[in-house]
Amino acid sequence: MSATGGDGTTGTGPRETADRIAGELRTPRSAAVAGIIFALILGTVIVLIRSAGPAASGGDESWLTDEGRRRTVSLAMNLVPFAGIAFLWFIGVLRARLGAREDKLFATVFLGSGLLFVALLFTGSSVLGAVLTLESQGGPLSSESVALAQAITAALVGTFGARMAAVFTLSATTAALRTGAVPRWIAIVGYVVALVLLLSPPITGWVQLLFPGWVLLVSVFILVASGPSSPHPDPTEA
Repeated sequence: MSATGGDGTTGTGPRETADRIAGELRTPRSAAVAGIIFALILGTVIVLIRSAGPAASGGDESWLTDEGRRRTVSLAMNLVPFAGIAFLWFIGVLRARLGAREDKLFATVFLGSGLLFVALLFTGSSVLGAVLTLESQGGPLSSESVALAQAITAALVGTFGARMAAVFTLSATTAALRTGAVPRWIAIVGYVVALVLLLSPPITGWVQLLFPGWVLLVSVFILVASGPSSPHPDPTEA
């Protein structure tokens, strides 16, 4: 309810302000911004790890003895939580926009695969981050321990994480196509990305950039399609 002041102006109460802010956070532009932030951060993390981490030295531990490369990997690990937060926001806003039109099957797979992807990304990054922490503290680190940590990180993120990213891409693309949220050509790109991530051998190299690249493509489309003001009502109200 709006409150009217003595000068005849109409004020906005705390409830109306909270509702307005909540509505703005559920707009398509919010999903687009969250997706763009996620894609840029995760893309940066992948580039930093590929250029300075274990993969850049053939899988050995020489990156730990190089202070510059160690700091680069540490920066990448510190960026991972922000990528996860942006991705969770991206998921939440997309689900809010689909509303009652969201198929229950795809909704479950969409949400579950997204949460599992974030969990695997965080867990794999934590393992590599633990190696960096022990190294900085002068803790005991054998070559076998470092190799094991690198293998665990590669399996969690490069194998299982990539599969969950593929399932997320597949379910999100199908849900968006069924509701008319994206054009057919973006859906085709999504299916191709999902198949590559799902069916290829354990993901290595720069192929890992496919997932953030797809999220960036979808987010930019949503941002452009939503227009400058995005005053769209919630689809559940239609």
